Amino acid sequence: MKGVSECGADQRVMAGPAILFACSPRGGGNTDTSARAFAQGIDDAGGTSEIVYLRDKIIIPCKGCSLCDPSGTCILATKDDVESLFAALLESPFVFFAAPIYFYHLPALFKGFIDRAQSYYLRSVHRDRPSVEFPRRRAYVSLCAGRPRGERLFEGSLLTLKYFLDVFGFSLHDPVLFRAMDGPGDFAADRDALDTMRFLGREAWMNVQK
Repeated sequence: MKGVSECGADQRVMAGPAILFACSPRGGGNTDTSARAFAQGIDDAGGTSEIVYLRDKIIIPCKGCSLCDPSGTCILATKDDVESLFAALLESPFVFFAAPIYFYHLPALFKGFIDRAQSYYLRSVHRDRPSVEFPRRRAYVSLCAGRPRGERLFEGSLLTLKYFLDVFGFSLHDPVLFRAMDGPGDFAADRDALDTMRFLGREAWMNVQK
C-alpha cells in the first residue's frame, strides 16, 4: 500500500480497496456480521474491500500530552498500529464503520482510536495535513444496540463520528441504526438487516464508480 504522501490527492482516494472497520471487542458478534454483509454488497458490485478488526490491533490511548501541537506528529506514532490504520483510511474511496453501543456510546477501543486523530486535527488547524487536498468522500456507519428503546441511544456516538470523520475528509452518510441486537447471533438471524447492509455496500461501491 502506498503511503499517503507518495501520490497525488485524487490517486490517494482511489488507491486501495474500501476499508471497513469492525469495532467490537467481541469476535463473531452482530457488528462483525454487519461488516461482512456490507463487504458482500461491495463484492456483488464488483468492488474490493478489506475488513479491519480493531480488536486485533494495538491501539495506545491518547496521552493528552499536547506534543503534537504544532508539529502534527504523535509521539506514539511508531509504538502501535494507529498510523497504519489512518493511512489506510486516507487511501480508501469511502469508509465503513460497524460498532456496538456501550452505555449510549462507542466501545473503549474504538473511542481510543478516534482520540488518536488529535494530531491530524491539529494538522488541519495549521493547514499542513496531507488530506487538506482531498475531495469529500462518504463514510457509512452501522451501529447495533442491545436496548430496544432510547430516544437518544445513538446521539453521542453519531456526533463523535461526524467530527472525527471530518478530519479525514469524510462526510457521514445516513447511518443505519439497529436496536434490540443483543445476542451475538441476532444480526445473522435478521434477513432484513442483512439485506439492508448488502444493499448499502453495493450502493457505496457503485457511487464511487459514477
